[in-house]
Amino acid sequence: MASTLTPNFCCSHITPYRPQILDQESKFNEFLKWAHLTITSEFSSDYDPSSPVPEYAVQLIKQVNYGPLESRRYFIPRRDLCKVEFIEVGEQWLIDNNFEKLNSNYKNFRCTLHNKFFELNLYQKDPVNTHHWRANVARPSNEIDLRIACYV
Repeated sequence: MASTLTPNFCCSHITPYRPQILDQESKFNEFLKWAHLTITSEFSSDYDPSSPVPEYAVQLIKQVNYGPLESRRYFIPRRDLCKVEFIEVGEQWLIDNNFEKLNSNYKNFRCTLHNKFFELNLYQKDPVNTHHWRANVARPSNEIDLRIACYV
């Protein structure tokens, strides 16, 4: 499968929608700083399965405002000496590594120029549940995620 370069956001003009400061603010800020400057290829081959599992993952949802979903992507941090980069992984990676969505930790953004809406969600490894967890709606799944509400 050939990888294609995909911008993380439509442009640099996205603005927070109903901004709030969250307890995980630094994780969102790290991702946003990286995502604004980076164009990624879908599902990076840079992930080394023998690497330690990161403490969190970020879900980036992109859609037309009040319209169809365009993408649902997942990124995990990779820390180098003095900077943080993110690697895109598939939903199956989150499932295999037992990550769970932190429902109270999300941020919304919009771009009025391109009529786009973005949602960022945090996922963390569930230290307790090691069972197969498809029935839990806090988990990532294209089949069970609720339709994303868009706001103007």
